Order: sequence, then structure tokens, then C-alpha cells
Amino acid sequence: MTAVAERSLGPELARTETLAADTDVLVIGLTSSENGPAIVPADLFGDVLTAQVRAELLDALGSVGAKGKPEELTRVPAPSALANVGSVLAVGLGAADKVDAEQVRRSAGAAARSLAGTELVATTLSGIDLGAAAEGFYLGAYTFPTFKAKSAPKPDEQPVVRVELLVPTPEFGTLELLRAQLVAEAIATARDFVNTPPSALYPAEFADRARVLAEAAGLEVEILDENALAAAGYGGIIGVGQGSSRPPRLIRITYAGGPKKVALVGKGITFDTGGISIKPAANMENMTSDMAGAAAVIATVLLAARLGLPVTVTATVPMAENMPSATAQRPGDVLTQYGGTTVEVINTDAEGRLILADAIVRAVEDDPDYLIDVATLTGAQMVALGTRTPGVMGTEEFRDRVAATSREVGENGWAMPLPAELRADINSKVADLANVAPHRWGGMLSAALFLKEFVPEGLPWAHIDVAGPAYNTGGPFGYIGKGGTGVPVRTLITVIEQIGAE
Repeated sequence: MTAVAERSLGPELARTETLAADTDVLVIGLTSSENGPAIVPADLFGDVLTAQVRAELLDALGSVGAKGKPEELTRVPAPSALANVGSVLAVGLGAADKVDAEQVRRSAGAAARSLAGTELVATTLSGIDLGAAAEGFYLGAYTFPTFKAKSAPKPDEQPVVRVELLVPTPEFGTLELLRAQLVAEAIATARDFVNTPPSALYPAEFADRARVLAEAAGLEVEILDENALAAAGYGGIIGVGQGSSRPPRLIRITYAGGPKKVALVGKGITFDTGGISIKPAANMENMTSDMAGAAAVIATVLLAARLGLPVTVTATVPMAENMPSATAQRPGDVLTQYGGTTVEVINTDAEGRLILADAIVRAVEDDPDYLIDVATLTGAQMVALGTRTPGVMGTEEFRDRVAATSREVGENGWAMPLPAELRADINSKVADLANVAPHRWGGMLSAALFLKEFVPEGLPWAHIDVAGPAYNTGGPFGYIGKGGTGVPVRTLITVIEQIGAE
């Protein structure tokens, strides 16, 4: 297993009723209205934000043009009454009637990113939503310096060291903060996997790192190497991985938490050149993220265990590297998926559905009550929904439930149909199925229809296509930096919590 430098998990988070004597920055929330900005919450922390302090802050903020727009950052000197505070950072939350957990999360993240190099931060955002504020600060401060050898961050570029979340009483938000920290750490784990370059995270290494984490959590782990995969008939995983000198793997991680069973499947293409149907060179480096689905489901099963949820969760994760070589599969080849279905490979760059199909059939052998697969599956997802909105497909009732939950937790999933007329387009003249349709219309939907062929009738199933949302190639925003985002870990864990409460 490759040695990897240790990195900080994130800022230390703590609840507090009073400001520390050496608080560098106090972060407050600011809403916008026709009457000017207002400090929120208005009814808490009166011993810190007294009427006089609020008035002085609003005067100072108004003088430099603060409006309270979402994620707007305005920093001013602390009023003299806040003797323990170096400065005050007001972060915009938008209109007061539109402030929700996700806006608090985003604004806290924006504040955390702006406060690099700060030792101690306190915030009143915790009075609006403690969990969202904690997640936002943690994830906004996330960095990935593991592979920086000569350009290590300078002191003023280091993430915030400690964030103290102000609470009105000693009992306020104890469990909420614990859950928020565990969720944020799981998202950071998924980000770390995605941000690790493919030279250091090939299938065997990915499986080994996941095994180490799972065994440390006391979970059951099974890994199939290329020989075991071939012997068992995992033709999709073998076919995709056969062009690489770094052979494929299948890892299964099980947390036995209760009678209800949830199967998670995640696409683990550690790098995708497109194979023989090779991708254009421009932006191919972003294909280091083609295992983001695998990263999310691994992080989620670990999180379910840490939260002690009363649900049995099994992550079945196929891992392969899609490379062109003399041994790579060709367009026109026919492979036999695990379970016996034959597939004509029309385009070797439609490889994710081939490894997912094998993993879905294996996951279904456990007789789960629910099945969710996650994949950076199609460029068509971004064409249809952009880079921040996952497409959610599957059986209608469960699809709608997962999509609604995704929106509730701020990950923006949107339910998409599986039109019956597109099904015939993945018929093959020589095999049971073709891996792509002969046209580009509804590509995200056709890929889901392909996967549907491997899901038993009556099993509640959701397929989440996160091709864009899992990896941010643009500028930072909210609590999202460049690179891996950790989407859709929050959606997955919340759905599992709902199932556990049934």
C-alpha cells in the first residue's frame, strides 16, 4: 500500500457559551431587506451581541456597503465592547424568509474559505442552524495538500484551526454537532479519495485503502482480485479493466446494523481514457474523478457505522482503470455480465454501466430492501442538468423520495424519467443488449435504462448520476472548493436514516 502523508481532518469544532479571550474573528450572519441589513439571529446571544454592539456593527457594515446578499463577506473592526475579539466578519444570508440550512452551510463555508490563516474563530451562525454551520465551516476549510512537496501552504493559507459555535445553553445542539462532524468527516474522506491522483489510486490501491478504513471501523470486507473476478464471471469488470496493466477489483463492505437492508453500488473507474474509443485530450485529467461514486458509497457505509444506524448497509464497489492497449476490449466485442446477460460493446467509453451492471447483480444477491447506485456516468447529465444538479432515476416512488431528500439536504437532485421508447435503442443485433444507443438523445436516460435491465422487478431502486456535481472544475463557492465535492454523501446517509426510522 502506497504511503500517503497524513493530513489534518479539518478544523476543530466546539460548542461554547462565551467568547474566548483570544478570539481572532467573530462571524455573524447578515440578512438583507428593503430596510437594510439585519443581524441574525435577533433573539439569541444578547450577552455578546448587545443592542449597543448590534447598532455599532450595523453602522460600520453599512458604511462599507454591506447588503447581506448570500455569501457576501464584509469584515470590520470589532466594537470596543467586544474586547476579546480582533474583528467581525459579517457573512450574507440573503432575504430573512429564505434562510435555510443550506444557505447557512454555504455562507459558513464561504466564511471559512476567507479566514485561512486564522487560529480561532467564533460564530453566531450556530444559533440559526448549528449542524449546518458546523458542516459549512468544516467543509469550507477543507484542503488537500498531500501531494504538494515544494509549494506547501504558507501560514496565512492554512485552514482555520478551531471554530467555536456559540450556543445559548450547555445542552443546546450536542447530538446535532456530533452528527454534523461525522457527516463532514465522511464527505472529506470522499473528497480525499477523489482528489488523489490516479497514479496513487489505481484499483488495487483503492480497494486496499477502503479495506483499511473499513476494518478499522470493525466492518466486514471482501475483495475479489482479477483472478477471482474472472472465475466468478464478472465479465463487465474484467472487460473494462483488461486494457490496463493495473488489474480490476471488486470490494464489498458490510455494516450489519439492523433488519432493513440497503445496497449501495458505486462506480469506481480510477481513470478513464475512454479505452479504444479514446476521449479528446482536452480536460481528460478530470477523469481522475471517475471513481467519485465509489468514494461516496464507501464513505457512506463507514458513516452509517459511525452513526450506529439500525440498518444493514452493504457497499458493492467495482474498480477498474479504462485504458487503450493491445489487450483492451474493442468496439464490437461481446461480453457476458455477471449473471449471464450478454452485452455488445459499441463504445468502450460507456464503460461505467458495464462495471455497475456486474456490481448490481452481485448486490441484489443479498436480497436488499433498497438499492441505490451512484456514478459519474454520463456527460449527458451535465448537458441536461448542469454541473450542480444530480440526475435521479429509478423506480418512481423511491426515485422521487431520493430526489426530494437530495434537495432537502442541499445536494439538488432532480428526478428524471425512464421513457419506454428509449429502451429499444439499446437492443443489439448480436447480444442481449448494446451498451449505448445509436444516437445521442437522452444519453443519461439510456444509461439508466441499461442499468434497469439488471435490477429485479419490484425492488425500490435509485440511480444517481453525479457526473458534474461530484467534481468542481470551476471556482470555489460556498463550502465547495475545486476538485472533489463529496456529493451525494449527505443524500445517501439521510435516506438511510429515513429507512432506519421506518
